[in-house]
Amino acid sequence: MKRYGAEFFGTFWLVLGGCGSAVLAAAFPHVGIGLLGVAAAFGLTVLTMAFAIGHISGCHLNPAVSIGLWAGGRFPANQLLPYIVAQVLGGIVAGGVLYVIASGAAGFDVAQGFASNGYGEHSPGKYSLLAALVCEVVMTMFFLLVILGATDKRAPTGFAPIPIGLALTLIHLISIPVTNTSVNPARSTGVALYVGDWALGQLWLFWVAPIIGAVLGALIYRWIGDEQPA
Repeated sequence: MKRYGAEFFGTFWLVLGGCGSAVLAAAFPHVGIGLLGVAAAFGLTVLTMAFAIGHISGCHLNPAVSIGLWAGGRFPANQLLPYIVAQVLGGIVAGGVLYVIASGAAGFDVAQGFASNGYGEHSPGKYSLLAALVCEVVMTMFFLLVILGATDKRAPTGFAPIPIGLALTLIHLISIPVTNTSVNPARSTGVALYVGDWALGQLWLFWVAPIIGAVLGALIYRWIGDEQPA
């Protein structure tokens, strides 16, 4: 239960920190942090939580990561469901806290997006469904490659949170214009529930694509990362 609790609070922090930076600070008058700041915020949530709870739960914070780690032979199948439930609940509660904070400002309108992920008319850059699908699959695939490589027993110990956090930052720098960047079904669900309407209608993509990408990344790493016989 402590591991599930760690995943709940870790994912809460990811959604509150990452989506919160997008909703509250990205375009704040005169001192808005913009795309660069939002990308950094997402990376920092993973970096800080990986150091805080990595030794407790592994700091997955993401159903696609948990499934990818299972596919990579690093995580038991019997813990997948409780991990995913804890992550999604953490994202939803964080979305609720963010909603309460954001709605305290005059003119707040959840219909403006609330940091939800989307494609077509709801993509920041109006990218198509196919573009969004390919982007989310590829970004998540490389995220898993970085996670599995950085946490490999042959990698330098104690440094894994740094490349993982930087990888998530880079992913956001690339893909915010395309989908607002998901690579994480819990992050997408945590805000989409409060927007409803189109956000829920498009949510399927941000479950399917990251999971496909995570499994592909795991399979690739199992191939390239296998130790060669002496």
